[in-house]
Amino acid sequence: MLKEKNTLFTIGQFAVLHEINKKTLMWYDEIGLLKPACIKKNGYRYYSYQQSATLETILMLRELNVSLDEIKRFMGHRTIESFDYLLKSKIAELSQTISHLKSMQKVLCNHQQDMEMLRSLDISTISLVQKQSCYLVTVPVTPDSSFDEEIEQVITETKKYQLRRLHDASYGSMLPVENLYQRKFDEYTSLYIEIPYPISKKGLHLQPSGTYLRAFYKGSWDKISDKYKEILAYVDKQGFSLYGFAYETGINEFVIDTIDEYITQIEIPVRLE
Repeated sequence: MLKEKNTLFTIGQFAVLHEINKKTLMWYDEIGLLKPACIKKNGYRYYSYQQSATLETILMLRELNVSLDEIKRFMGHRTIESFDYLLKSKIAELSQTISHLKSMQKVLCNHQQDMEMLRSLDISTISLVQKQSCYLVTVPVTPDSSFDEEIEQVITETKKYQLRRLHDASYGSMLPVENLYQRKFDEYTSLYIEIPYPISKKGLHLQPSGTYLRAFYKGSWDKISDKYKEILAYVDKQGFSLYGFAYETGINEFVIDTIDEYITQIEIPVRLE
């Protein structure tokens, strides 16, 4: 072991040992991040056994996307406190990245389920399904709200919940059931954002678990009232009632070219009587 600790490695051997390119070591030498233990008369660079730990520290920090300047500052003043601070900040960044990836995984799984459903979907079908509860961020809208104002509010909410892009969550509209019964089919009260993993449940809308009526409408939204009339007739015939909200969301917007092909999924909680 003592002999190994006194061994000097050529730049090629040191690069192979740490599975990096020789040019990387030459670059680190050039910028003063990791200089060879010695340079012999023939100009060859040699690295010591003790420098392995230093290089592994640098490589770990680079893998964590720490900048070279930041690494140089740390390597020039290595202390328990500075390393602890660096680790804590990177752990926090990794936690945020992991949370984002989990959210993206859930959104992608939802999209995949939609695609599987679309392959055999009969949009004329009205069915009953069981749903788990989930929390939604809601953005109030009024008949006077402009499209630009609504989009601005949605973007504000996505940033509040640390979503990086709009496609990191599912979106839709909410129509109160009392408005349906009063034939006010265009009087929506909220847009909703389904956050895959909400940071806090405070202030969020709880979409309840239970039995839901599920229906589909194809085309632009100006005639969606016809689908709601069909739903009300179906409910009346079946002898059960609706409550809460009708939740609308698009399920094929990633695979269409025109609004005429757009499919809206409608889900409404029902009370079986």
